[in-house]
Amino acid sequence: MATDPLAVAQTWRTTHGDMNDQEWELIADLVAPYWTPGSMGRPVKVDRRRVVDAIFYVAATGCQWRALPDCYPNWNTVHRYHLEWSKDGTWERIAERLASAVRTKEGREAEPSAGIVDARSVRATATVSKKTKGYDAGKKINGRKTFGIVDTLGLLMAVVVVAASISDNVGGIAVADRARDRSARFAQLWCDSGFKRTFIEHCRNHHVGVEVVHRIHPGQFKALPKRWIVERTWGWLMNSRRLQVDYERDPVVTEGFIWAAHSRYLLRRLTESPIA
Repeated sequence: MATDPLAVAQTWRTTHGDMNDQEWELIADLVAPYWTPGSMGRPVKVDRRRVVDAIFYVAATGCQWRALPDCYPNWNTVHRYHLEWSKDGTWERIAERLASAVRTKEGREAEPSAGIVDARSVRATATVSKKTKGYDAGKKINGRKTFGIVDTLGLLMAVVVVAASISDNVGGIAVADRARDRSARFAQLWCDSGFKRTFIEHCRNHHVGVEVVHRIHPGQFKALPKRWIVERTWGWLMNSRRLQVDYERDPVVTEGFIWAAHSRYLLRRLTESPIA
């Protein structure tokens, strides 16, 4: 008997897969419904777990909101929740909790004391307004630039999305300030030579030491000490197709997708059994 193509399409899942019960328990309370039985207001009709699964699906596959499979809630509802959770910090709080759990599992302190900063530019589509995008002359990209700081395990501490024309000093200062708010132990930072004196002095004025990691050999590929860690994290994130091109009108929503993609990776890292 021939297989029904529609049935196959509706049962298809991203390679990341929907959350299992163990993964959902780790974050369920952070996205719990605001309404409870007996309280005033409209009862909740949408399963928050399915909303989170749908956002993970969009982040992983890069599909349009309207192209969400029927097995997920209505795309408009999912989109609205993603906007809300990106702007109110829900995605960042989820990633922060999971990162602390991973660090504790690895025998580290929950709050990191050191990090590595780097920037990555991606092309922006026509849906991105000219006010929030620019031209990165070094990488010849017209779009947005993401500044990120990761700890020594490669886990995100802070993210800032700005126009690609913003200098490394300005973006670096913004993301370093967010990292200081995240961890009271934050005291050491590694960067490349693109971050100049203004950035270094700003960090040192806030009691964060900065070490510039220079290229080892100009004509050969060498893994740079510490800096390879943040490059690996970019590689993890770029497995999510939604992050390879910026479609979002608001940079904060792009940041939400970054935290969501990172959270999906952390959920798998916390719940999957190590390979013997």
